[in-house]
Amino acid sequence: MSCQGTPAMEDMQSKSPLLTEKQSEGFKEVAADGFVLGGFTWRHALPDIQRPVVIINAATSVRCRHYARFADYLFANGFDVITYDYRGIGESRPAIMKDLKASWTDWGAMDFEAMLKRAQREFPGQPIDVVGHSFGGCAAGLGASGQVIRRLVTVGAQFAYWRDYAPEQRWRMFGKWHLLMPLLTRFCGYFPGKRLGWLEDTPAGVVRDWSTPTGRYEQRPSGRRLLKAAGRMPFTNVRAQTLAISISDDPYGTVAAIERLLDYFSHARKTHLRIEPQDIGEQQVGHFAFFRSAYQATLWPIALTWLQTGELAPDSPGRTVPRS
Repeated sequence: MSCQGTPAMEDMQSKSPLLTEKQSEGFKEVAADGFVLGGFTWRHALPDIQRPVVIINAATSVRCRHYARFADYLFANGFDVITYDYRGIGESRPAIMKDLKASWTDWGAMDFEAMLKRAQREFPGQPIDVVGHSFGGCAAGLGASGQVIRRLVTVGAQFAYWRDYAPEQRWRMFGKWHLLMPLLTRFCGYFPGKRLGWLEDTPAGVVRDWSTPTGRYEQRPSGRRLLKAAGRMPFTNVRAQTLAISISDDPYGTVAAIERLLDYFSHARKTHLRIEPQDIGEQQVGHFAFFRSAYQATLWPIALTWLQTGELAPDSPGRTVPRS
């Protein structure tokens, strides 16, 4: 298999609607280590210190353009919005992937932290909220400035511990993500996901973090380095009103996986909402569909209400998961 050339298959996020050009503007932001990140801003014409700004953290190797319609929705409901790509992905992809040194912890401690700094600089005095999809929820706990987050909504958020995968799909997923993905990465110097139609091309360091079979983030390769450098994990900086949304047919976002990550946010006020597809009149939703515009009337208002009030609406679908 060649690791060069144009992808033979379109990835999932390339099929998403394009950005609404009248509402969004592109930007470049330099992280603390000098890496240049790309993203988009939805900004209202007049500043308002009462208006929150929402940072959207993408899932692993999903381009920020996948979240454009959701960003449009938040903008239309009175928020300023920042979307961005982690280093190695989309707007933040370098010319040569195999030379890129990047890990999950870099995506949180460097890239997300850069967005927190940008939000404070570009929207001074405004409340800062975060929406995190999949690993994006974990990234929200890795920024040193996490104490500035007012409200946090996560969707299917976890850090891919294989024993937490849904039992009926666990071994297939283990083979795909914990055996084949690292094998191809070793051969190519990065994971050629676009050629396979499996998300975006992914840095080797991220693959090492994802495929390491341990249930503790601080035991992942980059997590160990972070713990050694900082002396503690930064999740405790986050004191936000936190809503974790999980969908029952998401094979990554099982109750065990969601709760495993939530336990790291020990100083946050946490609510875990578990939704069955049938609760919203659907047969399936899965891991990626939440942010598709088809769910604007059924799922998006749950996140919107939490960002607006820090509470669930009384008629929210699903059930809250008891927490010990």
